[in-house]
Amino acid sequence: MILNPERAAEIAANLAEVRRRMAAAAERSGRDPAAVRLVAVSKTYPLADIAAAYVAGQRDFGENRLEELWPKVAAAKVQGLDVIRWHMIGTLQSRKTRDAVGPLALIHAVDRVKIAQRLSRDAQAAGCVLDVLLEVNVSGEASKHGFTPSEVLAVAAELLALPGIRICGLMTMAPYEAVPEATRPVFRALRQLRDALALRFPAGDWRELSMGMTNDFEIAIEEGATIVRIGSAIFGVRNG
Repeated sequence: MILNPERAAEIAANLAEVRRRMAAAAERSGRDPAAVRLVAVSKTYPLADIAAAYVAGQRDFGENRLEELWPKVAAAKVQGLDVIRWHMIGTLQSRKTRDAVGPLALIHAVDRVKIAQRLSRDAQAAGCVLDVLLEVNVSGEASKHGFTPSEVLAVAAELLALPGIRICGLMTMAPYEAVPEATRPVFRALRQLRDALALRFPAGDWRELSMGMTNDFEIAIEEGATIVRIGSAIFGVRNG
């Protein structure tokens, strides 16, 4: 693959700036910057852009549609980009859970019991266990997917018992706010919910908080994010 030098330099510079801002946010809140993982959201961007980010040291990439994810996984392997950790960050339809079984680092958006049950069934059939996060609609927006906080507390024991999935924590999407500081209560509420789950269900693994995107990732880190999902700040404004 031939990379456009100007585009590669742009992506490398953007990545460096995002990492700088991430580190500063972690340090402001007394956290180790190494405790926060960057997932570069590569949906709609070509493999050449992923390769440019890879050359610049990025290893975690997120896609939100299975039909785009798996061709990229295959193409990246052909190109020798074989230590990428792929994340499925989009909502899964129940009829497509079987298609989500594969070499994924993490599935971020398990948003209801039915999806968790089907993923567990399909993973068991394939002889594997999938690492997943539970998506929580903290803000209560009708346009957002996910469990309500009270629903997560009510079904956690049932989901932790499913043999084909391993719950690793929680995920949320905050509303878009012109002033990012306004998202802080959403991120704080998710952290507090995670802490409550860890106390009530100590056998579970609640270490991950996937929250924060291009507009608000610094606030999310200050409130405890362990994973931020950033696309346009790295790759530029997407076309689709």
